[in-house]
Amino acid sequence: MCTTRYDSNSDNSMFMKIKVILVDDHAVVRAGFKMLLATDERIEVIAEAERGEEAMQLYNTKQPDIMVMDISMPGIGGLEAIRRIYARDSHAKILVFSVHNEQVFINQAIKAGAKGFISKNSAADILVDAIQKIVNGGTYIEAGLTHTVNQDNNARQVDHHKIIDSLSSREFDVFLLLAKGKTAHKISEELCLSYKTIANYSTQIKKKLNVATVAELTHIALLSGMVNP
Repeated sequence: MCTTRYDSNSDNSMFMKIKVILVDDHAVVRAGFKMLLATDERIEVIAEAERGEEAMQLYNTKQPDIMVMDISMPGIGGLEAIRRIYARDSHAKILVFSVHNEQVFINQAIKAGAKGFISKNSAADILVDAIQKIVNGGTYIEAGLTHTVNQDNNARQVDHHKIIDSLSSREFDVFLLLAKGKTAHKISEELCLSYKTIANYSTQIKKKLNVATVAELTHIALLSGMVNP
């Protein structure tokens, strides 16, 4: 897919607009960011999606210059959607915008194939710059996000960060939902996977973290700042 470059010193009419697909499960959020992007004549939102499955389909049919995607969504979720899109198109340009700003979320997004990560709290100020930089072949991680994790001197806690960072996209999704108190049946419905599959993921995750219960798993997520008390 060809990437359109924008030269701020040239006539805008000489360049095609940057085609963007917005992906977020909240219509109000999409509407707000669509209005924000509409103020820049170099950018055009060509489609919107509320689930990862829909985002994948739109990416294939619309061929955007960039996809701006949340990672916390029902269905396969944002991380898995990014991974699948990138597996099909290694040139895919995806910018994550999220309410999460912990290092592990950034690492998981970049590992899945995203080219950038910004927080929703700062998106209004930096979204356009992030889009332009990524479309023009760069990467964009919001300044300061890589320093938001509280480093624990306890070696066990540091090991937990490393283990969580090594989880697959799907394992990470299941880990977060378990930590938020959702049952395997609820997670099965939300991720559109069988109960047996979720139970297997749960077992794998607990084994990797060396814990026996969901309560211990939740405690690790709380200490790591990935869920709120």
